[in-house]
Amino acid sequence: MIKPLKKAVLPVAGLGTRFLPATKAMPKEMLPVVDRPLIQYAIDEARKAGIEEFCLITGRGKDSLIDYFDVAFELETTLKERGKTAQLEALKPTGIEAGSLVAVRQQEPLGLGHAIWCARSFIGDDPFAILLPDDIVKSEQGCISQLVEAYNQTGGNVVAVTEVPREQTNRYGILDVGKDDGKLVEVTGLVEKPDPKDAPSNLSVIGRYILRPEVMTHLAKLERGAGGEVQLTDAMAKLIGHMPFHGLRYEGERFDCGDKVGFLEAQIAFSIDRADLGPAVREFLKKYANA
Repeated sequence: MIKPLKKAVLPVAGLGTRFLPATKAMPKEMLPVVDRPLIQYAIDEARKAGIEEFCLITGRGKDSLIDYFDVAFELETTLKERGKTAQLEALKPTGIEAGSLVAVRQQEPLGLGHAIWCARSFIGDDPFAILLPDDIVKSEQGCISQLVEAYNQTGGNVVAVTEVPREQTNRYGILDVGKDDGKLVEVTGLVEKPDPKDAPSNLSVIGRYILRPEVMTHLAKLERGAGGEVQLTDAMAKLIGHMPFHGLRYEGERFDCGDKVGFLEAQIAFSIDRADLGPAVREFLKKYANA
C-alpha cells in the first residue's frame, strides 16, 4: 500500500547573497514575483497537491517567513473597517491552519542534505515532498501534483527532472537512467555536479522531490560530499536498487529565481498572463524590445 503524501519540507535557510543588497534585511524567499513572494508560490503549489503539513527549514533573520503566514490582526481589522474586500481576499492564501506549519533552525550552512536532516522529527515515518522556493514552475497542473500522480503509480521516490546543456551538468544533480518512456525514467544512479565529460546524462534534478523516509537513515550519517557539504543527492543515490526510484519529465516552464535573469523573466512570464496586468506589460515591453 502506498502511503498518501501529506507533508512538505521547504529549505529556506540560505543567505540569498546573489540578491544583495535587497536580501540584507529580508529573506530571499520573500522577494515577490509580481505580487506574491516566492515562498507563497511554493506553499500554494504544495496545497494544490493535497499537502497539509509544512516544515520551513530556516536560519537567523528568517522570522518574517513565519510571520508572513500568521494572522495580521491590525491589518485585517483596518481593511475590514475601510471596506477593502479585494485586499482581504488577497490575504487569504497567506493563512495556514493552526498547527500545520512548523519551523526548524538549520544552525550551520552544511548543505541541502543537512537541511532536510534537520526536519527528521517532522518527517517521522512518512513520505514527504521537498520544494525549493527558488524554482517556480509555471504550468497548468502544478509540478508537485504531477509528481504525486507518478508517486501514486510507482511508489518509492520521484524527482522532477529536465534536460540541461551538457556543459552545465557541473551545476546540478544529474541522473543515470535506465528505462525511459519519454516522460517517466528509471533512475539507476545520481551524481552531484559532475564534470560534463563524466556526466551520465544531461537530465538534471530540479527543486521538486517526493522521497521516502528511508533517506533520513543515510542523511543521519552527515557524510560530506561535493563542496564539503552534506548532499541530498548522495543520500538519495543510496536508495537506488532498494526501492522504486523515478524521474519525471514534468510539464511546464521552470524559472530559476535564485538567478537574477531567471527572476526577472519570471516577473514577465507571470505578469503577462494576468488580465489586470497583461495588456499594460505587453505594451511597455515593446518599448524595450529593441533597446
